[in-house]
Amino acid sequence: MTVVSNSTPAIAEPNFERAVVQVSGLQKRYGNLEAVKGINFAVQPGEIFGLIGPDGAGKTTTFHILAGVMEATSGEVRVLGKRPRDARLALGYLTQQFSLYLDLSIDENLRYTAGLREVPDRLMLQRRSKYLQLMGLEKFGDRLAGQLSGGMKQKLALCCALVAQPQILLLDEPTTGVDPVSRREFWDVLATLANEGVTIVVATPYLDEAERCNRIALMYEGQIQQIGTLKQLRTTLGLQRLEVRTQTLAALESAEQILLNHPEIADVQTFGDRLDVLVKDAQSGKDQVTVWLAEQHLPIDAIQIADPTLENVFVTRLRQQGSEPPFISFPRESGAGSQELGGRSQQRRGLPQSPIPNPQSPSGSSVPIAIGAQNLQKVFGNFQAVKGVNLEVRYGEIYGLLGANGAGKTTTIKMLCGLLEATSGTMSLAGQTQNLRSGKLRRRIGYMSQKFTLYDDLSIVQNLEFYCGVYGVPRRSRRQKIEWVLETCGLTGRENLITGTLPGGWKQRVAFGASVMHEPEILFLDEPTSGVDPLARRQFWRLIEDFARQGTAVLVTTHYLEEAEHCNRMGFMVAGEVVTQGSPSQIKAEQPGQLIEVVLDQTQSASNQLKTHLDPWRVSIFGDRLHLVLDNPDRELPLVRSTLADAHLDIQALRPIPFSLEDAFIGIVQRSQN
Repeated sequence: MTVVSNSTPAIAEPNFERAVVQVSGLQKRYGNLEAVKGINFAVQPGEIFGLIGPDGAGKTTTFHILAGVMEATSGEVRVLGKRPRDARLALGYLTQQFSLYLDLSIDENLRYTAGLREVPDRLMLQRRSKYLQLMGLEKFGDRLAGQLSGGMKQKLALCCALVAQPQILLLDEPTTGVDPVSRREFWDVLATLANEGVTIVVATPYLDEAERCNRIALMYEGQIQQIGTLKQLRTTLGLQRLEVRTQTLAALESAEQILLNHPEIADVQTFGDRLDVLVKDAQSGKDQVTVWLAEQHLPIDAIQIADPTLENVFVTRLRQQGSEPPFISFPRESGAGSQELGGRSQQRRGLPQSPIPNPQSPSGSSVPIAIGAQNLQKVFGNFQAVKGVNLEVRYGEIYGLLGANGAGKTTTIKMLCGLLEATSGTMSLAGQTQNLRSGKLRRRIGYMSQKFTLYDDLSIVQNLEFYCGVYGVPRRSRRQKIEWVLETCGLTGRENLITGTLPGGWKQRVAFGASVMHEPEILFLDEPTSGVDPLARRQFWRLIEDFARQGTAVLVTTHYLEEAEHCNRMGFMVAGEVVTQGSPSQIKAEQPGQLIEVVLDQTQSASNQLKTHLDPWRVSIFGDRLHLVLDNPDRELPLVRSTLADAHLDIQALRPIPFSLEDAFIGIVQRSQN
């Protein structure tokens, strides 16, 4: 393992002895654009290899070349010892876009794909039964693909790729837009396939998901910066992470400013009820941080030592090269020129100084309610999509509404912002309970929908000018606001590009900019970072937090639970109901039992054995480790040990670890369904 320097990117030397994918000096040019700049890597049989990087890093181009869809400009690529074009019959390839026929059923899609790959009917039926059962789709063979959820579509696309029984799977961002429960199921399937000998190369923008790979390559601007296991990447980072927790937003913001000014601190990142602080030495760093904050009389609840995340590794490497985009503050209107907000906006500047509302009794806070719902319900025919939702979001607060696909999140948001009539219940927006669809009130609200809110056939600048007009942005400040969006998105000088030609992540950035140019009092964000790369996602959240600090109330949905930690409070929706609410730390702390990490050689065999004694959702594979959710560790751990011993599986290490928000979410969802 070689550590990257500030000058020339360094990578681990590829091992070509047993590799089924061999890439050496790969380059690809499009005219004057060099998309891939001489990369090297090798993938071993049965390995899950992650190719991780932001939009424009060169990942999709690399996948096209590996799949034989595109020729390299230079370099050598061998797949199963052949040129990629000659190895295509042994490959399964999932592109970023669904490759399904939406007007065909599950079975019809499988038969069509099998016919293209010349799979005999007998084998097709055997594989159909095996893979549909593995994906949990065996009961839905006659359902049209267009009627499937996002997670089910991805599973079907994987089944279609597997029907020819490929030796290598190429998966380009296969779980974008898929809910956390389906994502975990998808990755458990990948682990099973890898154990059967299938080699998997996968790209994902979700860095917590990338931690499930056996090895990871960090890619940026056409170059691979570093390759290694998660443990190797963490070790070579040379930094430790501290979680600094507080229940007061003012203390959180003050602590952030204090710590940012100390040269001993490598990085500070704000989350909903904590700061993540990167230091060289965990214990001495903890001691120093404690002293610095005590000197300022800041009410800090706890400082805990934790492992650095893959995002810490990725962002730190790029920062060392000066690649992190600068943060550009939003150009706000001053004084009374802020249209509808006027003095009220100025009055709210101090609201973040108030405590975060108590999740159990939010009405106890002195901060005004910006968004309120009491017993909110929505019925479509015989289907009740939303069942008695109660929530309150206050000015200066970021509230996350989380749930699986179909839980009712988007329906709830559409009712709250006046796009959909509620069947029953009461709502309040900005202190109003009547006429919530008025144009005057809507100009005080920003809304970014789950689907792109931009016009694909207009240029970027035309879209932004249109939204300036819709939201009534004063003409004197339109140019400044538009330039801010372009600069924040890295699109200065390219504002005349047709919006439909932009990658999904870039569209999301422009759509966010369009939704906030009028300085909304209330901001609804429905999965704003879906498909957005790690660097852009961090930029997104810095902007969202900046708006909250100025008093804006933010309600956000996301499938990316690591980023949901940025929310001050959140609610989990299951089947139309909010089943729990609280801060991220509170929700994790309230989980019953313990999360156990087990390290052993044969993770798949161990997983199979343990799932015969434990609920399947309680057992998950993370690379070379198992995660077990045990409600009664004292009673269940001896069972785990004896089960593995009877199967001649030796435990190398076993330790309790903190619940992640994803673990908490999946546990709450699964328990509520039993």
